[in-house]
Amino acid sequence: PPSVSPAADPAVISPQDPTLLIGSSLVATCTVSPDFPLKAEDLYWTLNGRRLPAASYAALGPSTLSVALARLNGSRQQSGDNLVCHSRDGGILAGSCLYVGLPPEKPVNITCWSKNMKDLTCKWAPGTEGETFLHTNYTLKYKRRWYGQDNTCQEYHTAGTYSCHIPKDLALFTPYEIWVEASNRLGVAVSDVVMLDILDVVTTDPPSDVHVSRVGDLEDQLSVRWSSPPALKDFLFQAKYQIQYRVEDSSEWKVGGHGRGTVRGGRGSGCCHLLPLQVVDDVGNQTSCRLAGLRPGTVYFVQVRCNPFSIYGSKKAGIWSDWSNPTAASTPRSERVAGGCDPKGGEQNTTLRRELKQFFGWVKKHAYGCSNLGIKLYDQWRVWLQKSHKTRNQVGKEP
Repeated sequence: PPSVSPAADPAVISPQDPTLLIGSSLVATCTVSPDFPLKAEDLYWTLNGRRLPAASYAALGPSTLSVALARLNGSRQQSGDNLVCHSRDGGILAGSCLYVGLPPEKPVNITCWSKNMKDLTCKWAPGTEGETFLHTNYTLKYKRRWYGQDNTCQEYHTAGTYSCHIPKDLALFTPYEIWVEASNRLGVAVSDVVMLDILDVVTTDPPSDVHVSRVGDLEDQLSVRWSSPPALKDFLFQAKYQIQYRVEDSSEWKVGGHGRGTVRGGRGSGCCHLLPLQVVDDVGNQTSCRLAGLRPGTVYFVQVRCNPFSIYGSKKAGIWSDWSNPTAASTPRSERVAGGCDPKGGEQNTTLRRELKQFFGWVKKHAYGCSNLGIKLYDQWRVWLQKSHKTRNQVGKEP
């Protein structure tokens, strides 16, 4: 073989690393260095490892072979598609990256929130289509309205792919202009400018010290209490809270849906009448609520979140915090007679046990077995029993 300088390239591909729009066509050439004894007929092409058909080749000289690519699709990877020129034995002579895609679209749907008025996080959507098939840079910029210089956000991907976090050096009581610039090899697109005041987009940590407990022996209710997020104590605010809960055998926290939700009680503990797997809304500024209409003997998981509003006179609706960690409690098991022929054990009152024995004896005579047994029948017997004055003032509570 001839003497070749170690720095010499076996061949050159032209154009080198082109950027093309989807649907474009391309003719590339591979020209072998004079120092290598290779001819055009000794060459072939691959694209992403797949050999291209010889029908797309053309010899443009003794040592130059071209390939024609029509109606190119978007690049399979953002680092570009690999177009490679090979020698007959499979050796790689030269390579080129094809960047085939679309220019970026104008970013949309910019939303921002401030955690306890100490920072600002914004996220956005990349446009109606989104996919450009090319590596696209997104830059969040911001400045004080009317004065101040442009600033660039530095901490990206903190709340998802299209997001950025500004940790400090933000001013209160002044509006900001915020926008996003998108750029790739085919162009630049700039979003509309969003104007906001930090006070209008405040959110907090979730409520702390969430406790769920039984309400005495009430089998269909649970009491929920919590503490306001500590940061809210540092500035003037009003807050509203929301509760969601689910039963133990369901993995879904259902929002809205069945049943009607109401809250009773003023500054004290409201009573939230909703079916299971439901959000309790409009709890208001109180920090306790009683859930009613629950299933007896059932474990419930409960979460609470907070929405601060009217901070220093802001008229905005506020932003909900994350949900607190789930807290669990179970409702008492029902002790009512629901169709069994024998009373359940566990009653502490011997008088009550005696009455139940009398009741089932009475049922045997009047109800013909268990098929007609029910609470209504039991209530009728209790009326009869009270009228007989046999057990007046002896019953502590009904089962």
